[in-house]
Amino acid sequence: MDRSIPPGAALLLDFIGDIEAPNGYGTIYANKQNKLAKPLTSMTLGDVVDAQKAWSKNHGSSAAGRYQFMRATLQDLSRELGLRGNQIFDADLQDRLGYHLLKRRGYEDFMAGRIGVVEFGRRLAMEWASLPVLAATNGAHRQVPRGSSFYMGDKLNKSLVTPERVEAMLARVKAAGVAAAPKPAPVIVEKPVVADPEELGTPPAKSKTVWTWALAGAGSVVTAIGNFMGGLDWRVQLFISVMIVAFAVYGIKRRNDLFKAVRDLRSELG
Repeated sequence: MDRSIPPGAALLLDFIGDIEAPNGYGTIYANKQNKLAKPLTSMTLGDVVDAQKAWSKNHGSSAAGRYQFMRATLQDLSRELGLRGNQIFDADLQDRLGYHLLKRRGYEDFMAGRIGVVEFGRRLAMEWASLPVLAATNGAHRQVPRGSSFYMGDKLNKSLVTPERVEAMLARVKAAGVAAAPKPAPVIVEKPVVADPEELGTPPAKSKTVWTWALAGAGSVVTAIGNFMGGLDWRVQLFISVMIVAFAVYGIKRRNDLFKAVRDLRSELG
């Protein structure tokens, strides 16, 4: 099956195809495909649509292919998808058309949880007469009970599978969609940027940053003493020196606190 068809939809199409046309993609209604001049899967879409008009009269229905496309359905799909009619009516085309019918009937809404099993089952039964409705509903011709074809009463169609099997399949379809959903990207925690350019695990006594601050503080004291002898007012010089020394002391203390925090964290992590 075409890889562009999601796993859940592929499961559902296989289920429907096995019920509608057990003999495969070359099937026409009532298994009269042996009366065709050439295999159905070798005909173009346009040839199939043209031939279906006669099949309705000769065989009782125009249904063709693995998903038993009616003539009106193929004409609608051709207009909707802009098909030219020269495509070969092979397995690939039939699968893609079948998937489009699933989407028409609410496949994406079902997978997203916007409609439930009963409603999606009803819509599928409207498209494929061999599928049963999953709850009593107004059918095409009358009120129909759970387990009956949506077209009950037309003397042509009937349900060919139990509602329990449909429900079990739809549960598998939903699960396949969840399994195939893309996993969220892992959260990458980048290393935090800190003011300290060194590794925080380095002891303060060996830290170049600590020694730089310490020497800056000491230098400022020396400068202040020198200027005290004949520069700026001694009170201004003293104030500047005190501020520089205080900053250095604060930096050294902060560096020491960071070292202890990293050490404790490593200890906790073993």
